[in-house]
Amino acid sequence: QLQLVESGGGLVQPGGSLRLSCEASGFTLDTYTIGWFRQAPGKEREGVSCITDSSSTTFYTDSAKGRFTISRDNVQNTVYLEINSLTPEDTAVYYCAADWSPSAAFCTVVLGRYHHWGQGIQVTVSS
Repeated sequence: QLQLVESGGGLVQPGGSLRLSCEASGFTLDTYTIGWFRQAPGKEREGVSCITDSSSTTFYTDSAKGRFTISRDNVQNTVYLEINSLTPEDTAVYYCAADWSPSAAFCTVVLGRYHHWGQGIQVTVSS
């Protein structure tokens, strides 16, 4: 069974940092583009960042540029999202998702492209 599991969330003070992990089980990530998304209370789920299977291309939405870094370790079958300088506006449930796309030249964070989703992990930024 294909499964993605997020970890690394929690309560963080404004200005802090954290690293989210997305670990796959039941399949290997090395032919999948991985996207990170988030959903704040009362808002729609939105894309944050994505990375192609070979790590050759990454993409960040405007809100993520400069503070978010996506990376992957195909040996560990895990993708990471590091977030720095957290603000209360980053409070959301963060999801990772996989799109089977071997040798993709680019990636996007269009929700409909992703067919395998994790259950989400809460990130709360508050003092």
